[in-house]
Amino acid sequence: MLYLRQLTLGPMKNFIYLIGAQDSKVATVVDPCWDAKAIERQLEQDGRTLGAIWLSHHHYDHIGSVPELLARHDVPVYVQAKEHDFSEDVRFGDAVKKVGADEELNVGGLSMRCLHTPGHTPGSMCLLAQGALVSGDTVFADHCGRCDFEGSSPEQMFDSLHRVLKALPDDTVLYPGHDYGAVPVSSLGRERKVNPYFLADTLPKFLARRG
Repeated sequence: MLYLRQLTLGPMKNFIYLIGAQDSKVATVVDPCWDAKAIERQLEQDGRTLGAIWLSHHHYDHIGSVPELLARHDVPVYVQAKEHDFSEDVRFGDAVKKVGADEELNVGGLSMRCLHTPGHTPGSMCLLAQGALVSGDTVFADHCGRCDFEGSSPEQMFDSLHRVLKALPDDTVLYPGHDYGAVPVSSLGRERKVNPYFLADTLPKFLARRG
């Protein structure tokens, strides 16, 4: 069983997630930004303590509350190694723990798999736990992340969607990093049927769709 709380915070329709084992009192916060106190209030209401911070990538709207949370909580910050190498923004001192592609973490009894899914940024990653995929800015409902920032790569995004995520079953529940689609929670099966970036099943088609 999985504890997962989806919070909508900030002016960019961000989804921030609290995730943990159902029978634990510990939770990981994924991509905390905009309102650290709202995150802490939700943890308290749910009877949870903060055990870790997990970052899908370095953009401000996914990391902005990390310094405030670290000032009050002595917890690790998990960052993909390539993202740490690429951006100073995720270098939060000794709190940072660099993770490799497909590495597994255990926080509060919950095993979480870190999937390296570059494209939006060099070290973008998705978090997989008990059939739930928290996807950051790699995949949204009906869309995928932008590939026109510094460090972005549409070729890598195609590979992340069509190789890395293709290996996951259709019933994997998708929890995106923004409320940009028709639904706030989707599945990989749904996205493979309706998402134009999954339907663009060759690199030339994908690049043409991406513009």
